[in-house]
Amino acid sequence: MALEFSSYYTLICAAVVLIIGSFLVRKVPLLNNFNIPEPVAGGLVAALVCLGVYQFTGYRVSFDAELQNAFMLVFFSSIGLSANFSKLKAGGRALLVFLLVIVVFIGVQNTVGITMAKLLGLDPLIGLVAGSITLLGGHGTAGAWGAVLEHEHGVKGAITLGIACATFGLVIGGLVGGPLAKWLIRRNGLRGPVADGNSDSEESAMPNFSSPHKNRLITAEAAVETLALFAGCLAFAQFMTELTAGSSFKLPTFVWALGGGVLIRNALDYVFRFEVFDRAIDVFGNASLSIYLAIALLSLKLWELADLAGPLVIILAVQTLVLLLYVGFVTFRVMGKDYDAAVLCAGNCGFGMGATPTAVANMQAITNQYGSSYKAFLIVPMVGAFFIDILNAVFIQLFLKFLS
Repeated sequence: MALEFSSYYTLICAAVVLIIGSFLVRKVPLLNNFNIPEPVAGGLVAALVCLGVYQFTGYRVSFDAELQNAFMLVFFSSIGLSANFSKLKAGGRALLVFLLVIVVFIGVQNTVGITMAKLLGLDPLIGLVAGSITLLGGHGTAGAWGAVLEHEHGVKGAITLGIACATFGLVIGGLVGGPLAKWLIRRNGLRGPVADGNSDSEESAMPNFSSPHKNRLITAEAAVETLALFAGCLAFAQFMTELTAGSSFKLPTFVWALGGGVLIRNALDYVFRFEVFDRAIDVFGNASLSIYLAIALLSLKLWELADLAGPLVIILAVQTLVLLLYVGFVTFRVMGKDYDAAVLCAGNCGFGMGATPTAVANMQAITNQYGSSYKAFLIVPMVGAFFIDILNAVFIQLFLKFLS
């Protein structure tokens, strides 16, 4: 039995989740002290309500997945529209170093999953499912590779297993990133730009998404122009997804949306000399991020997590510990052991166990309290949304060949 909510009711529920999350973070010291993102706080409450409905009535509450997907695409489009070539160039060496850190982590995550599966007497491919396929890749990658593992490698229930692991990762990634970054900041006596007395003009120079609660002055004309830009990104994403279907150039639709945003933004900047209204992109991007996360957490089926076998729970717990150790001792040190590095660690936890939107929400929870981080908000969205999916696909193929 299912209780289905249409797109209209799903949007209303998402808004309520965000209001509840904002209230909880303000009023509950534990959530505020550990920098838990508002969508995660409200979303977990909603997920518990849905679990209660299922346990007592047998009804599975479901929400409009297309609406969630739409807001995800708008969010990734906003990342692309915010990234002109001058910003990408500004990432420079730090972006390459962070990318190398993540490449190594992909190997670590899969090695841990496979090793733990073998120690617990499970098929090593199940360890791969509980590795970068779901934790770094998220729900989309879990569904795609789950089908491959079921049909070509005989792993029964790989899709369901993958979705459950990705769900676990989404929750944990949103819970551990903020506390770890805050611990690093306090332990090392780090200070953000607010603590150093940066001016408001410097704050306004920070990249989009770094200050979601900052007032943004936009006009109706700018809003319409920005919506047209988003429509162009989504149209490009749809066209490229259909064009590359079944080919070696096939990529997730959200990657094409981000790439389309980069192309459109830089064409407007350098070819047509059209001034893009960044503040409007910032507003729409932050709103889409919050609504996407709210719907994603509303859609959590906690009863599926409860049905996970004990050995799989052990694997995921070990993966969480390894993530925290790697981020705290490797990512933080390699990226410079400064305030930017701490914010990068919050983002690393977000997409290392969940998804890029979770990474951005984690970083926002930190920068809301300590001040913006230009480097983190420049690097994490590009690495987490674009490079990771390509590199992860390569690593998954290599591990599958090794295990075959």
